[in-house]
Amino acid sequence: MSFRIFDNIRVVLVATTHAGNIGAAARAMKGMGHRRLYLVNPKTFPCAEATARAAGADDVLAGAQVFGSLAEALAGCGLVIGTSARRRSLPWPMLDPVACARRVIQEAEIGEVALVFGRERTGLTNEELDLCNSVVRIPADPAFNSLNVAAAVQIITYEVMRTAYGNDPMETGPRENTPLATAEQMAQFYEHLERLMIKIEFFDPDKPRRLMRRLKRLFNRVQPDQNEINILRGILASAEKAVRKRRN
Repeated sequence: MSFRIFDNIRVVLVATTHAGNIGAAARAMKGMGHRRLYLVNPKTFPCAEATARAAGADDVLAGAQVFGSLAEALAGCGLVIGTSARRRSLPWPMLDPVACARRVIQEAEIGEVALVFGRERTGLTNEELDLCNSVVRIPADPAFNSLNVAAAVQIITYEVMRTAYGNDPMETGPRENTPLATAEQMAQFYEHLERLMIKIEFFDPDKPRRLMRRLKRLFNRVQPDQNEINILRGILASAEKAVRKRRN
């Protein structure tokens, strides 16, 4: 396996409050062979504290990219895995760190992958999880299951490196060599789907009742590839055309 696949894996930190955690995460990444650090609305960056905590991973910090939104940071990604320590009222497809690493390596061979880590105190919002295909939870003591963000980065990137170097059986099997639909393609599909559902009066945007969130969870779990998403968009376009004809 080519270890250029690490070039297809980005670590995304969302709204990090403490600059030291950015540096510590960069150090953790570099030790596990990862270099691509993406930051979404960090409170302070760049700064001396981040550099000090990086302890030799200055090149990772220097190459870090800063974005104004998570959607921008995920541009081009086919697989997006978020992290969460708490259970949600609407369940998400869950992975443990080992299963997460298998999926990451499998998909990184043919496309872009993002590992998303949330705020130190509150993690990722439901809206941010809507952009993820799956959620990874790191097992911890139920009485104290809060991990420092850099520690979480260390654990997940370690599992990815371990799997990449062949210390894991990777029982997932081969994937068809068609890239997954990107985050932008999925967003366009959801906009198209919502527009059509409003036209056929299946969806009332004033009384959403979590319908779109449930549909996003469904399709994010399925993870259509680019051919499949084109088929789905074609179906929606044909349905829109039929609706227009009936109304004329």
